Amino acid sequence: MLSGLENPWHWAVLLLVVLMVFGPKRLPELGRSLGRGIREFRSSVSVSDESPDERAVEPPPTSPGS
Repeated sequence: MLSGLENPWHWAVLLLVVLMVFGPKRLPELGRSLGRGIREFRSSVSVSDESPDERAVEPPPTSPGS
């Protein structure tokens, strides 16, 4: 399905179509939001990769009389 995308001309045509659809003023905004989303995804994945011991919250100490 995507076997022809290694051709540089296909990338150029794809870039031209994206430029025509979104316009030159909107492309930087799309790039920033995409980058922000990727950073948030990576940070959430790295938080979930921590072991449960690292994320566990210790319970408050109990008094010996209770």
